[in-house]
Amino acid sequence: MAAQYKDYYKTLGVARTATADEMKKSFRKLAREHHPDVAKDKKKSEEKFKEINEAYEVLSDPTKRKKYDELGADWKSGADFRPAGGFSGGQGFRGGRNMTEEDVQAHFGGTGFSDFFEQMFGARRRGGMDGFARGANPAQRGRDVEGDILVTLHEAATGSIRAVTVQHGDRNETHQVRIPPGVTEGQKLRIAGRGESGSGGGEAGDLYLHVRFAKHPDFDLDGHDLIHELDLAPWEAALGGEISVPTLEGKVKLKIAPGTQGGQKLRVRNRGLPLRDGTRGDLIVVTRITLPPKISAAEKELWEQLAEESKFQPRA
Repeated sequence: MAAQYKDYYKTLGVARTATADEMKKSFRKLAREHHPDVAKDKKKSEEKFKEINEAYEVLSDPTKRKKYDELGADWKSGADFRPAGGFSGGQGFRGGRNMTEEDVQAHFGGTGFSDFFEQMFGARRRGGMDGFARGANPAQRGRDVEGDILVTLHEAATGSIRAVTVQHGDRNETHQVRIPPGVTEGQKLRIAGRGESGSGGGEAGDLYLHVRFAKHPDFDLDGHDLIHELDLAPWEAALGGEISVPTLEGKVKLKIAPGTQGGQKLRVRNRGLPLRDGTRGDLIVVTRITLPPKISAAEKELWEQLAEESKFQPRA
């Protein structure tokens, strides 16, 4: 099945020569703008948020970006994409005829990824029913079907139920998939008996969905800990105070000690992702001291006054 080519650079609004930092900055800006929790049109913003995440999922990974760029040199936006030969996972016999690419590929809906992504980077079907059938209608187990599912950090924290549609040839099946709290990146969700049908009375295969975490504009992930970069003005770092920082449940006040250094890690306990034993990871706030890009004449005068008054020797 052909899938429409996706121009991921256009989706993120960056040039094809964009650096990792430029893409990260653009992603965060767009993700905050279209995050379903803040946008007025939630359905429209949810779709846009998925598109932005898919684009960043590919372009932020050097291996995926290289593969995508190699394809992109020969394709233009709006063209149809068909995976290269051998992408389907092998040839076999089924029902007395040669298995085709359409037979061995399943197409997904509701997972958060487009057909284009699934055909280029998604998991492929695996399992039995390859080769010649022996004997009269021997029972053979159906193939397992594998795909990817994009899970938000909020879903990983609280759990959710997602409707996932799997297309087997001309037949569509919709399954309610439970995403448990504490699910981890790379974990496989197994839906028993929802793969391909067996033959000769054999049991059906299983459906496996590989969990991929959606990128978040405010958090990176380290195991079950959430990492948030907090920009501080020099005077905030020097004088200290209370700063609002985001968590998955809303903002909390964080005390900044006077003399806080750049790169310092501040821990907010039990504000990370849940573990299976019921405990939670932490929120790790990493401070970054940021200078204003421009200063007024009055500000310059104050900086000069501070330079004269201060006894601090940073290189002593």
